[in-house]
Amino acid sequence: MGDIAALAKVSKPTVSRALNDSPLVNPETKKHVLSIARQYGYAVNRNAQKLRHKNTDTIGVSIDFGSHRENHISDPFILELLAGVSEALGNLNQDLLLCAPRHNDTDSLYHIYSSRGADGFIFLGQGHRMDMLDEFASTGAPFVVWGAPTKNTDYCVVGSDNLAGGQMAGRYFLERGRRNFLFIGDISHSEIYWRYKGLQQAVEESGAPVALNHIALNNFSYESAFDAADGYLNTADSRPDAVLAYSDTAAMAFIRLLADRGLKVPEDVSVVGYNDIPAASYFSPRITTVRQDTYQAGKLLVSKLMQILDNENPKSGTIKTELIVRDT
Repeated sequence: MGDIAALAKVSKPTVSRALNDSPLVNPETKKHVLSIARQYGYAVNRNAQKLRHKNTDTIGVSIDFGSHRENHISDPFILELLAGVSEALGNLNQDLLLCAPRHNDTDSLYHIYSSRGADGFIFLGQGHRMDMLDEFASTGAPFVVWGAPTKNTDYCVVGSDNLAGGQMAGRYFLERGRRNFLFIGDISHSEIYWRYKGLQQAVEESGAPVALNHIALNNFSYESAFDAADGYLNTADSRPDAVLAYSDTAAMAFIRLLADRGLKVPEDVSVVGYNDIPAASYFSPRITTVRQDTYQAGKLLVSKLMQILDNENPKSGTIKTELIVRDT
């Protein structure tokens, strides 16, 4: 560092501040110091820095791999959410540590925390790991969860208004005179359950003679949705005229299945997806869907975790959902 200071003709503390992106150094000086440091191959050892400081400035992110087929993530929404979290962490100069599937148990995660591998965690998806999250909460490690906020959880949960999302889809179908509804999704997942309940409430509140059926899925893959829907249509007494899918990926699978059977969307069947992944607006036909803002979600998750790391006790939070009407 002394050599860089001499070459840049500034003090060693100024070099240190410039390399650590301190606001105390003016932009022109910082640019000059960084240019000389790059020229002579000097780089800050961030791991060594972390050992000297109380915090590691690293946040672990745990994905609900178990809800995906053989740990293969085929639904883009979780990656969009991960990108939102990554951007929010990057804005705070925090590193992101993505936890491997076999390190998603309480002991492994607590070892990462206690060995100063991460200051805290963001769990993307509750799935079927509610018991593990309850157990992890008892360790005292800081974390937040993307999922469905409830009154009974002992940790901070951030999620979208899934009940309202289901209600909006139901009203959309009712306005189009649909009377035979089908919901596709695993309602043992809290988030998906509330989407189904919203659809059910819209039906009950309307007082209209509407049938509501449900298809359960094994995982979040396109193949699972396609195969389950195919089996349902092969055995159902009547064809649905309105379908709410738990995700845009599942909506795409159902639309493809209908096309294979010579049925048109939306003429024969109205379809609403969920999440508003980028492909939804380019699919043919363009998918009507319930939008979850992944940028806002990532920002809120990171903000809540930073509050916890500052010894605050933030409440769970909910982001709004919005029905995006397109062609289906």
